[in-house]
Amino acid sequence: MERGSSKHSPRVDDQMSSEVSGLVQGPGAGGSRVDEFRQPEPAGEDQPEATTAPAGELRTGSPQGMSSEDVEARSRLGRFITMTALPGDRDALVANARENEAPADIVAALEGLPEGARYQTVSEVWAALGHRNETTRW
Repeated sequence: MERGSSKHSPRVDDQMSSEVSGLVQGPGAGGSRVDEFRQPEPAGEDQPEATTAPAGELRTGSPQGMSSEDVEARSRLGRFITMTALPGDRDALVANARENEAPADIVAALEGLPEGARYQTVSEVWAALGHRNETTRW
């Protein structure tokens, strides 16, 4: 059974279909989905062009007391120490890191931890390795 419009003739239906094809099929069909008033205006003659990376120091999401490199390095360490190893001592952490196929530098750092100490969190391990954790704001 063929569906058709009961209000228009087939010729009018085809014409109406071609008029909205840009809205239905997108910009490749000759039209655009974006209304002209929604498109951003270009910068004025006396204004600089917008850039994706502003010059100068960027504000990052690093916590107070840590750099973005510190955050990334601690996160990298945490990827190879799973929660099943915590709380744990040096031997448990080294074994867990090896099970998780940690790189040699992380295994070597964990092997340098003092023997007999137990660590509750990755942050405690990070501090024991001689790094700084974030400072708390009061």
